[in-house]
Amino acid sequence: MKYLLTGLLVVSFCVPTWAAGKEDQRLHRSAEILQEIMKTPEKGIPQDLLDKAVCVAIVPSYKKLAFGFGASGGKGAMVCRRGGDGPWSGPSMFTMGGGSIGFQIGGSATDIVMIVMKASGAEKLMGNKTQLGADASVAGGPVGRTSQAATDLQMQAEMLTYSRARGLFAGVSLQGAFMKTDGEANERLYGRKLEPKDICLQGAGGIPAPARELDRTLSKFSPHGGQKLTH
Repeated sequence: MKYLLTGLLVVSFCVPTWAAGKEDQRLHRSAEILQEIMKTPEKGIPQDLLDKAVCVAIVPSYKKLAFGFGASGGKGAMVCRRGGDGPWSGPSMFTMGGGSIGFQIGGSATDIVMIVMKASGAEKLMGNKTQLGADASVAGGPVGRTSQAATDLQMQAEMLTYSRARGLFAGVSLQGAFMKTDGEANERLYGRKLEPKDICLQGAGGIPAPARELDRTLSKFSPHGGQKLTH
């Protein structure tokens, strides 16, 4: 018990590494998740929201563990429209994690999808570490063919977040979670050090081979859209 709780405490203060996986596997699974979600429009991301999105970020198998103290984490990929409204960029890899206090027990794994709706939100995510809700406004996103049922809170948020578990896809709150650039993964993927803003907003590095499936998927479901960056 003592060692388990100690381990969870360590995980809660450091972005977890248990969601390990090579970059190509992460990118392949991200493309699969997006394809599976969007092939059922009635239960997917509203098309009008996806077309407005500046960036899309996917975390395959975001894990939650709890035994008195809860911790969660995973690794993902973020792709943006170059310049905010151009063609899709190559991916910037990131890690994500968080923690919670209170009596809880168990574990789960879900797929996380986030869409960045505003150029300001995209620019905020280009730093090394971002806390959702504090550094960038976030809300659980609506599901369906259109966003007509979305609330004012959802429409004003810089990011909309979703989770998928056991076939159910729905909006989810990720308030307090941290996103951190995975610089080592980016360097392995591109063969050199690149900043997220250079990859995502300026197109540096192009589309590496492992990311071409994800690029084709995004181009298929939303070839045009976004919001032009102001600077």
